[in-house]
Amino acid sequence: MSHTDAPAASSQDTTHGHIEWRWQRFDELDIHSLYTLCAARVAIFVVEQECAYQELDHQDQQAYHLSAWNEQQQLLAYSRILGPGPRYATPSIGRVITTQKARGMGLGRQLMQRSVAHCDALFPGSDIRLSAQHHLEHFYQSFGFNSCSEMYLEDGIPHIDMQRPAP
Repeated sequence: MSHTDAPAASSQDTTHGHIEWRWQRFDELDIHSLYTLCAARVAIFVVEQECAYQELDHQDQQAYHLSAWNEQQQLLAYSRILGPGPRYATPSIGRVITTQKARGMGLGRQLMQRSVAHCDALFPGSDIRLSAQHHLEHFYQSFGFNSCSEMYLEDGIPHIDMQRPAP
């Protein structure tokens, strides 16, 4: 079951075919979807990026989950949105991924546009924070995020905190 306040639940795109966008709270995720989301995050953040860390951080239960699926029910993209409190004093976007099969097709841009729109709808008048891998700083700047920290290492990867002022 997805939230009805979300932007269009599915879209047609000549590059990707039919894409279903799902906007769900933790308790709305079915077991198959939850397993797929967790497996993709571990594959990218732990295995691909060679970072041994506790990827499942007990924040998923209080998060909103945005995901894109193809017609074969394969995960293409994902992000997690947290309200104020668990990580920052403001809402935040994190765990942003595009799966290997969907990279280079512009889905990361669509994912961030939708993530920002959801944050704005859920938390009107609030700034949005994220912890970006440093090499993606310009990507996030294109969505109105500004650097608000010095570069730091998180799990051995250079990161920078970024914030988007409330519209």
